[in-house]
Amino acid sequence: MSEGNNKFQFVKLDEQASEHISAPVYSYWKSVWRTFFKNKLAIFMLAVAVLVIIFSFIQPMFSGYDINAKLNILDTSRRYLSPSAEFWFGTDNVGDSLFDAVWAAAGSSLEISLIVTTINTVIGITVGAIWGYSKKLDAILIEIYNIIANVPFILIVMIMSYILGQGKWQLIFAMTVTGWMGTAYFIRTQVMIIRDREYNLASRCLGTPLIRMVTKNILPYLISVIVTLVSREIPSNISYEVFLSYMDLGLDERVPSLGRLISNYTSFMSAYPHMFWIPVAVLATVTVSLYLVGQFLADASDPKTHM
Repeated sequence: MSEGNNKFQFVKLDEQASEHISAPVYSYWKSVWRTFFKNKLAIFMLAVAVLVIIFSFIQPMFSGYDINAKLNILDTSRRYLSPSAEFWFGTDNVGDSLFDAVWAAAGSSLEISLIVTTINTVIGITVGAIWGYSKKLDAILIEIYNIIANVPFILIVMIMSYILGQGKWQLIFAMTVTGWMGTAYFIRTQVMIIRDREYNLASRCLGTPLIRMVTKNILPYLISVIVTLVSREIPSNISYEVFLSYMDLGLDERVPSLGRLISNYTSFMSAYPHMFWIPVAVLATVTVSLYLVGQFLADASDPKTHM
């Protein structure tokens, strides 16, 4: 009997054991990146986008390219050269390396787009979240939005550029003075959809402050929407900057940009097509890669894809 009794032992009763949920540890962002990297096209476009950004911001540091330091145009030996092992993108009408000029211009365009996107997104999300939750504020802001929305955005930017003059910060101000309104209105609509759900009504009855309601109960559900907005804003702002520079607005001639290069090289499109089409191809690569990466990330951040 003693040997049989040794095979058993008493187990202490744990009253809290039933309260524990036997489930694997879940991390939202780990799940997002796991879903994102399952897509081979997403990985490829991310590699392209990272490579473009590295070249745009780092390559000009080593090249020493200066748009104001032109070579002697009397020396025709380096002018209008086609792409080769020495000059990967060829040379332009003044003998500058087109490879150096394109990446310096891309860096300026990306820098402006990222700054504008950051400002518009932060202001737009902040105002839109409060706008959508506060019914009193909605009555005021909706009228302001209706007035501004009836004027084309590009027209507002062009008028502001004429008034403020050319320059990087003048262009950034012109693109952000009303640029955040579209983001704010979109976020307002999304917030209005989920603000009256049961868990929000319960939180409101418990006296949860407005800021906590917005930041904890509402905005986390809009992550995929916000990522989608950013993925559209970055290439869109690059396009605006290119168009304004092409129209000789926004940036002055001392700052290289893709729009400025394309504008300067348009007249050489027939005789020396590489001068025009290479900057256009780089512009297309920048905008398309950033847009697709943003779309893939938006899909991966959608909680429905984690089920």
